[in-house]
Amino acid sequence: MFGYYLNLALRSFRRNKALTALMVLAIALGIGASMTTLTVFHVLSGDPIPHKSDKLFYPQMDPRTLRGQEGDDGPARQMTRFDAEALLRDKRGDRQAFMTAGSAAIEPDKAGIDPFYADARFTTADFFAMFDVPIAHGRGWTADEDQARARVAVISKVLNERLFGGGDSVGKTIRLDGNDFKVIGVLGEWTLAPRFYDMTMRSFGNDEQLFVPFWTSRALRMDTSGDMTCWDANTNDPDGEGSQGLNAPCAWLQYWVELGTPEKVAAYERYLKAYSDQQRAAGRFQRPTNVRLHDVMGWLDENNVVPPDVRLQSWLAFGFLFVCLLNTVGLLLAKFMRRSAEIGVRRALGATRRTIFAQYMVEAGTIGLAGGLFGLALTFLGLWAVRQQPTQYAEFVRFDGTMLLATVALTLVASVLAGVLPALRACQITPAIQLKSQ
Repeated sequence: MFGYYLNLALRSFRRNKALTALMVLAIALGIGASMTTLTVFHVLSGDPIPHKSDKLFYPQMDPRTLRGQEGDDGPARQMTRFDAEALLRDKRGDRQAFMTAGSAAIEPDKAGIDPFYADARFTTADFFAMFDVPIAHGRGWTADEDQARARVAVISKVLNERLFGGGDSVGKTIRLDGNDFKVIGVLGEWTLAPRFYDMTMRSFGNDEQLFVPFWTSRALRMDTSGDMTCWDANTNDPDGEGSQGLNAPCAWLQYWVELGTPEKVAAYERYLKAYSDQQRAAGRFQRPTNVRLHDVMGWLDENNVVPPDVRLQSWLAFGFLFVCLLNTVGLLLAKFMRRSAEIGVRRALGATRRTIFAQYMVEAGTIGLAGGLFGLALTFLGLWAVRQQPTQYAEFVRFDGTMLLATVALTLVASVLAGVLPALRACQITPAIQLKSQ
């Protein structure tokens, strides 16, 4: 019977080409707009490390003075070097690492390549294991190498191809800021979207090509970048490092800890509160204890990775889809009611209401399916337009399997919603009245 109903629907479309095209276009525009904005929202709100996002945590505390405090403005967004090193020494998590962004001048040995600057990440040994960084060749450094200020480096696949032509370059020498470093590791393909471990830099885009042990970077005074909040002058600076010194009253480091169970999370929260109380008793902290522990998704929410305008656009797009469906319902209702005489004859010849309902649902569903296919094409066009925008997340907006399934589901829902009311009205037509009027 389905084939018969489909044949009737196609004949109806040929008789009303303009009306059919209008209904298909209305559904396509609604689906195209809503799926474009939904895909952008999906990319921005997605879990960048789904298998570990509930085990990686970003601790916060408040080492600032009382000066400038305005109510509960929350703890510092980053950590001081003193606190970061103290927490790392205590090793209360399964793994822990702190870090900052930076850059280094690279002097290539390869002929034809001029010196250039590369974005860097200065971090501690657990960074690679915590964030599941794929290492194609070699390894990351150890905690002992970090503490020993070893001049070792891990480089990205892109930098490896630029300097050494790709392949295994472990053991080769790279010159950074006038100092020779030994390459001990080369990364494989690695993309985090968003790059949650440092929300002070670009949230999207893995531009870092170089990874160097933190204490090596400080021993060589390598340039750092990113936000830094200072609330006093560094009067205890025997090493001459200024705002980046061990005792500097400045928050500029990102600290992450891996905790494998809820019990460890609760224990770590207690540890943070005890540490904060201890530092306040020692005179370092002045504000009341205010510690927080965000997992990956909580930290992304805290930093508003999904811009408010994207959320608004998503709601507006689905509102537009609703309006398009209302228009389609009206057009289908008018079309079906014009065929009241035909429906009356079919009912008089023995067709049941269920049969009439099924026939017109097939017709409405066919229109919805055509609108969905056209809407899918409009979605690809819309995403291409998004990728042309000068936003940091534009290049990551891609249509994946999840969004394809969502489009199929939305098309089916739109077809049912558009067709069910007109089909119900059609199957309720009384054959006697229609036959009497003929």
